[in-house]
Amino acid sequence: MATEPAAWRSLPALPSLPGVHATLEVPRGPGVFRKMLAFAGPGFLISVGYMDPGNWATDLAAGSSYNYTLLFVVTLSNLLAILLQSLALKLGIATERDLAQACRDHFARPISHALWVLCEIAIAACDLAEVIGSAIALQLLFGIPLLWGVCITGADVLLILLLQGRGFRYVEALIISLIAVIAVVFGIEVVVSRPEIAAIVRWSLVPSPHILADAGMLYIAIGILGATVMPHNLYLHSAVVQTRNYARTPEGKREALRYSQIDSATALGAAFFVNASILIVSAAVFYRSGHHEVAEIGDAYKLLTPLLGFTAASTLFALALLASGQNSTITGTLAGQVVMEGFLNLRMKPWLRRLVTRSLALIPAVIVTALYGARGTAKLLILSQVILSMQLSFAVVPLVMFTGDRGKMGEFVNPRWLQSLAWTAAVLIIALNTWLLVQGVRLL
Repeated sequence: MATEPAAWRSLPALPSLPGVHATLEVPRGPGVFRKMLAFAGPGFLISVGYMDPGNWATDLAAGSSYNYTLLFVVTLSNLLAILLQSLALKLGIATERDLAQACRDHFARPISHALWVLCEIAIAACDLAEVIGSAIALQLLFGIPLLWGVCITGADVLLILLLQGRGFRYVEALIISLIAVIAVVFGIEVVVSRPEIAAIVRWSLVPSPHILADAGMLYIAIGILGATVMPHNLYLHSAVVQTRNYARTPEGKREALRYSQIDSATALGAAFFVNASILIVSAAVFYRSGHHEVAEIGDAYKLLTPLLGFTAASTLFALALLASGQNSTITGTLAGQVVMEGFLNLRMKPWLRRLVTRSLALIPAVIVTALYGARGTAKLLILSQVILSMQLSFAVVPLVMFTGDRGKMGEFVNPRWLQSLAWTAAVLIIALNTWLLVQGVRLL
């Protein structure tokens, strides 16, 4: 193993995700395509956080209320995601620590434990949104009551245990397959909706001058940007890139960084396509027909088929929602494992750790759904986004700080231009999420 930078404290720690650490072989020697395939996967696990049910309502509202105007915000948010996720994977590969382990090594124990608690709350809040999203999809597809749908989503733990027991590649294969389902569904929806290509190109590249002047447009724009980077994705990405068995040498790490960056950018490109497609379909179908206030997923489901004249439109929409929710619960559960093990250096049996993670999301969802039904779950979704906004800065700031520290990163430290860009992105996201937090509290 390569010598660790002296700036890291010598705290005993097991490798990140020890059950699958360095278990996936990477071809040695030439063969670019084979190496790209070997490194493909971690980025797609991360990308599901950018197309989860929590983002759907924002994209639906943006398209139905303001046509294609906010497509530039989707583009900008994707660029920010690519930047920060690239820093997360760089930290994992260069230092052989995930972000949680890095925080544990750097900060005093009270601060490290406080960061752990905040991150666990954020993961539970994010998982809560995915559970509710999956439950809504089950209700739309099969008429299953929301309460039962919330309970059924807990069963995916068994699937995770089964797949990871056979190898981490099976988990990645499932994730990529579900992403493919979502992408194909929205590809069909975009074609059927016949959007305006010229308007799409224009508003994807040029910001609207009305964003700052229109309070409603500004709120939705900040919602798209503010919910872009999920804090647990930064922890997870810094861990899953270490599942590849690349040479732990400077040369091996440089190669791993190069191919991992390609994987991350490709996967986040797929997430951009999904988010942009939701907004485009919303604009082409709802805005064009005069339905300018479609923000609820259930409303979109009911309107798609009659407005498009395409019988399967609503069913495909709900199927994509189900795939999105299931994908996100899988990655959220894995992130919970990374965070607990990294911050506390505590190992639990996988089934027990996942049971704890799922319970944290399922219990409040079951209680609120049972007491208040759909109205209660809507408020719970708002609360989950507020909690995520509160925690995000506590993940972004350490990440930017660590990757800009030569004592920790060695030759892989961020150059000055990248460090300046990273701090600018961090400040922007923190400011937007703080604003969202204030607005979210007012809505509760």
